Amino acid sequence: MKQIVFLLLFFSAGQAQSFQRGVNITEWFQSSGAHQIQFSKYTRQDLEDISSLGCDVIRLPINLHAMTGGPPGYPLDPLLFTFLDPVVDWAEELHLSLILDDHSFNPAVETPPDIDEILVPVWQQMARHYKNRSRFIYYEVLNEPHGISDSDWNTIQQKVINAIREIDSVHTIVVGPAGWNSFHNLQQMPNYADSNLLYTFHFYEPLLFTHQGASWTSPPMVSLSGMPWPYDPNRMPDCPDDLKGTWVESAMDDYSSTGTVGHLHDMLDIAVNFKEQRHVPLYCGEMGVYMPNSPPVDRRMWYQVTRSYLEEKGIAWTMWDYRGGFGLFKKGSNQLFDYDLNTDLLKALGFNVPEQKAFIPHPDSTGFWLYKNGFEHGIYEASWNEQGVLDYYSDKSEDQSDFCMYWQGATQYSKIGFDFIPNRDFTLLKDRGYVLDLWIKGDTPQSALDLRFLDTKTEDPDDHPWRMNYTLSSALSIWDNQWHHLQIALTDFIEGGSWDNGWYAPQGAFDWTAVDQFQIVAEHLDLTGMQFWFDNIQIMDPNAVGIRDKKHYFPESTQLYCNYPNPFGKSRLFDGHAATIIGYLLKGSLSGRRSTTSHVHLTVYNILGQKVRELVNTRQLPGSYSVTFDAGDLPNGIYFYRLSSSNGFSESRKMLLIR
Repeated sequence: MKQIVFLLLFFSAGQAQSFQRGVNITEWFQSSGAHQIQFSKYTRQDLEDISSLGCDVIRLPINLHAMTGGPPGYPLDPLLFTFLDPVVDWAEELHLSLILDDHSFNPAVETPPDIDEILVPVWQQMARHYKNRSRFIYYEVLNEPHGISDSDWNTIQQKVINAIREIDSVHTIVVGPAGWNSFHNLQQMPNYADSNLLYTFHFYEPLLFTHQGASWTSPPMVSLSGMPWPYDPNRMPDCPDDLKGTWVESAMDDYSSTGTVGHLHDMLDIAVNFKEQRHVPLYCGEMGVYMPNSPPVDRRMWYQVTRSYLEEKGIAWTMWDYRGGFGLFKKGSNQLFDYDLNTDLLKALGFNVPEQKAFIPHPDSTGFWLYKNGFEHGIYEASWNEQGVLDYYSDKSEDQSDFCMYWQGATQYSKIGFDFIPNRDFTLLKDRGYVLDLWIKGDTPQSALDLRFLDTKTEDPDDHPWRMNYTLSSALSIWDNQWHHLQIALTDFIEGGSWDNGWYAPQGAFDWTAVDQFQIVAEHLDLTGMQFWFDNIQIMDPNAVGIRDKKHYFPESTQLYCNYPNPFGKSRLFDGHAATIIGYLLKGSLSGRRSTTSHVHLTVYNILGQKVRELVNTRQLPGSYSVTFDAGDLPNGIYFYRLSSSNGFSESRKMLLIR
């Protein structure tokens, strides 16, 4: 009977409130621009999964202001709609309410008093684009305005309402108070004349409990851990030294009165009273408990008490968040719907509890894409790029109908990261001769990049995230502003040690059964002023027929390049080893649907003509190759390297080893 009454409360308020419970899908459209959105992070299946839990609403935080071209006019990037329109389609098809939340938000930056200069044009563009869509779509003016007076914010919010209504008189607008959308500030809001508004507030009381372990609070509460809820004097932690003398210590002293069920109800009653006095629909847009440092049983109790009271009072809610530090999945898991849901938390929230299975990892037995018009599903963007441009959707693709990645002006150690979720077992692929296959273009002959795989750091204190490296240096002569097709055997990657708050030399410990990431890294030099493009990155069987839908790059001639560096000696480039890179290019053509191969020999000789190292002795496809020659304990002096192939090529070059 309670649920029937609850639903009547919802629909009696009219169109402004026609949903009950749901989640925030975070870190999807909260990127620094449309060209950094990882659209494949979620799919229609994820929305189906969320719906199956019993959710009927999703709040979608969008960093809208970052999606614009700036003043004047703040035009929204059309690419935003390329990604957002399918999400709107999915929500409508599944009858899920979808709140488009302007989440242009930085907790450390106060909301400027002239923010209407961007809010008005941005929301008019959004309204113009979505005015003919279904009523499942909602507009939320701005997430958590703060550092701005209630009166100033209320005036700005009225301007935005008016601006939207000039274009769209149908869709519900979600409005909230200043002060971080606090329930304390609800009463400061005016009686907006618009009858199709949904009022919102956020709830994280008591903050000591819900945000213990958080780094973004002031002061940071990273060191606070184990705070119970409700208050239990026998489980209260001591105040960490770095938080003594702050409001946190005072709040801990008062926790016996603020950390109770009664106090939580009293705080929610402030919002309830607003709803009942104003006779307006009210919605809790965010609520949650940060997972890392909170006791799991207490965390579940908080969710159960909070959501039950909200529902009792007829207030809809969306928890923060679905995946992430506040989310529905087990701590430290891969956050896979069929394997990792926190079923006890689902019960506390009143959600449906789907059957969970044990995750059994298996080695990959077929190839897969990493990037094709964007990151592939199951591979998360994990890049670090302090300056310059990193565009995941450049229109300068090798195939002009597609996107490619564009990287310009990166500082040393910047990286493009592909994080495998879950980790992948490459052992079969490596043993079966699979290759990393990609297209690449660069415009500066002196460039150098590392391609590398990282394995997983385990709980063993002697273990580290070990690297397997392959260096693309100027010796390959591929930085000529033309697209080049590269195939690099997994077995050609060389172990490169580990950086783990300190440098660890290679130990032969790389674990191909637990590959965590693939990275493209500015390891060797600052790339300021240099440009790179990457396209169609995959792990593949080089002998498979019909596996590609892209044209091949077939060099017109075989070439042997000068080694790099030359002269060479112990170098940081090779972790202190006396080593150099030898590059070469193999010509090729198609035979039927297969590319022809050549048998290749690459051998190093001393000045007496004696063979000191055989570097290559195998059949290879046409393309660019590089091999690292580690001189080991060889004496200083002049050496020669010779490349010969079954296509009739034979050439030698000289190099000098000086330690």
